[in-house]
Amino acid sequence: MVRETAEVGVIVERRALNSPWVDHVWVPVAVLAGAPCAAPWSVLHESDGLTRFYAGTFKLELFGCDTGMYRDNLRSGRPSLWIALRSSPAPPGVVLHLVTADPFEGESLTEAGPDVIEAVPMPIELQQWVAAFIETHHVERPFIKRKRDRADSNALARRGPRSGTMDDAE
Repeated sequence: MVRETAEVGVIVERRALNSPWVDHVWVPVAVLAGAPCAAPWSVLHESDGLTRFYAGTFKLELFGCDTGMYRDNLRSGRPSLWIALRSSPAPPGVVLHLVTADPFEGESLTEAGPDVIEAVPMPIELQQWVAAFIETHHVERPFIKRKRDRADSNALARRGPRSGTMDDAE
C-alpha cells in the first residue's frame, strides 16, 4: 500500500462560555505545515475569554487508495484538513486524536461520539504536497453501476391448490 506522511502543527482555541453547564469549549482553528519548535500546549495568545494554544504536531497520512477523495477536497474551492480533538482527564482536558485530508473520513467522524471535529483551511504547502501525491499515485477507477438480478417469474407465480397428500404428486 502506498503511503506518505507529513508532520503538521495544530492550533486550537479554548473559548470561555457563559453557560451553567460548561465553562469553556475547545475549537481547532488552524494547521501549520511542518513541526514548529514550540512545546506542545504552549500559549500563543490570550485575550478576554479566549486562549490560543499550539497543541502539538500530528502525522498527516495520505494513502494511495484515497487519492480520489483528496482530489475532491482540492477541487472543492476550500481545501481543508479535518481535526479531531478528544476529551482527556489529563490537563489541558483534550488531546489531538486525528488530522485528515479525506473529507469523507472527516464527515464520518462527526456521526457519533463526543469528539470535537472541525474543518480548517489547508495551507498552500500542504495543498501542493497533496496535489503531487495525487499526480503520482492516482489511478482512475471507472464507475460500474451494478445491475439487479432478474426475478424468476416462475418462482413468483401463483400456484394451484394442493391436496396435501404425497399420493397426488407425480
